[in-house]
Amino acid sequence: MRRKVTVIGCGNVGATVAMRLAEKELADVVLIDILENVPAGKALDLSEAAPIEKHDCKITGVSNDYSEAKDSDIVIITAGIPRKPGMSRDDLLSTNMVIMKSVVEKIALVAPNTILIIVSNPLDAMCHVAYEVSKFPKKKILGMAGVLDSARFRTFIAMELNVSIENTHAFVLGGHGDSMVPLPRYSTVAGIPITELMPSERIEALVERTRNGGAEIVGLLKTGSAYYAPASAAVEMAEAILKDKKKILPCAAYLEGEYGIKNLFMGVPVKLGAKGIEEIIEIELSPDEERSLRGSADAVQQLVNDLNRLKM
Repeated sequence: MRRKVTVIGCGNVGATVAMRLAEKELADVVLIDILENVPAGKALDLSEAAPIEKHDCKITGVSNDYSEAKDSDIVIITAGIPRKPGMSRDDLLSTNMVIMKSVVEKIALVAPNTILIIVSNPLDAMCHVAYEVSKFPKKKILGMAGVLDSARFRTFIAMELNVSIENTHAFVLGGHGDSMVPLPRYSTVAGIPITELMPSERIEALVERTRNGGAEIVGLLKTGSAYYAPASAAVEMAEAILKDKKKILPCAAYLEGEYGIKNLFMGVPVKLGAKGIEEIIEIELSPDEERSLRGSADAVQQLVNDLNRLKM
């Protein structure tokens, strides 16, 4: 029996997630959106590409029919309003909280054993909403943040040094926003730390560009936000789960004392396998890195406080 992944929200991110899941032959895909007929149209278009792309995955699109999500192995939630120029992720909080609550309530009824991958922004706060509403075990709720941010850091490193992207490795921890924590000490090219390959001022410039990676694309597109890289990041996480790869990836996970942080979703290295988050990996941080991570945790905590205020 082929695996099944449901994607909630069939905008640019969701549709690209569906395309990459199918073309990698990872699972049958269900697209769900509030827009009438749009999920069915995109599913049909993707299905008609299958003879050319040479896959046999079934792609279904429905409007507001969550029964199609029954028995999903994974549900990837991209639903929500996107960022616009001048808008921070935090500005999205109120509207996307309502959307996330509604989606997760419906998913929990039809797919109570699924694993949730949250993509909607503000990412860390939306993970909290999904956790509270679903009542799922914490290992089954994870946020797509660190994989995307690390990919951006890797891209900028490869551009700077004119090396193959395949030689680069990078880690970005913390919240998915301006307070994220890229870690140059743990970022390498063919095993060589980037701290030995470029001066500190260039590293800091790449770190800053990584922090502003999403905003840079929003500014260039004018009418939307990034979707190719976010979709690829979500699919990498899904693949690690579906194939039980035990892959170490930076994801937003619920911390209960790890890194000295309690009761917050934060981007940290985790082992992803068939059960979801199978282990949270604690790496040694320098005093400066610890301070940065604590600052990022404070920013996420403020979002959670705002969530709680909005619920009053």
